[in-house]
Amino acid sequence: MRAARVVGRTAVLLEVGGHDEVAAWYAELVRQRAEGRISAVDIVPAARTVLIDGVPDPHKMLESLQNAPDPATSRRDKGALITVPTVYDGLDLADIAERWNTTPAGVVERHQEIEFEVAFCGFAPGFAYLTGLPPELRVPRLGEPRVSVPRGSVALADEYAAVYPAASPGGWRLLGRTDLVLFDLDRDPPSLFQPGTRVRFEAK
Repeated sequence: MRAARVVGRTAVLLEVGGHDEVAAWYAELVRQRAEGRISAVDIVPAARTVLIDGVPDPHKMLESLQNAPDPATSRRDKGALITVPTVYDGLDLADIAERWNTTPAGVVERHQEIEFEVAFCGFAPGFAYLTGLPPELRVPRLGEPRVSVPRGSVALADEYAAVYPAASPGGWRLLGRTDLVLFDLDRDPPSLFQPGTRVRFEAK
């Protein structure tokens, strides 16, 4: 599935079927921008869309997207790999172990085996939605969000994993914590996790 439409004066929104298609289109559009084939200030992936913003002629971009072949999802270059040192002592570790039909140690082992990938960022500066969790390991969000989740909390919700870059309210289930700084305005780019970044968690 693919659809595109002009949104605002300088942007086009591309709608596709899911994360694999988003990742392929994002990589292709970033490549075209680097080669000077398209002009865009921002290329922003989300769960099932890619926003191409800051284009001089959005109608021309729309026509180009509508006529272009779908990029192959299997031909993307692998992103950089970041290892997240993690202390597995989260408030929901025992609950996740029960849902996964294992022990807390079993949760730690399985979680470390997965290579996640940053699908998109949102919710808060530096907050990245990580895909790669097998369907059988997905857990629902909490029925009632916590008023405050500590910075560095490693968490799961539905099909995603994440690390909270700052203290904030949140309804994700907490596995543990890390001291890794995910968002720093003095860093370029400020967000450690970028779309396409591969992520592994390692017990500390």
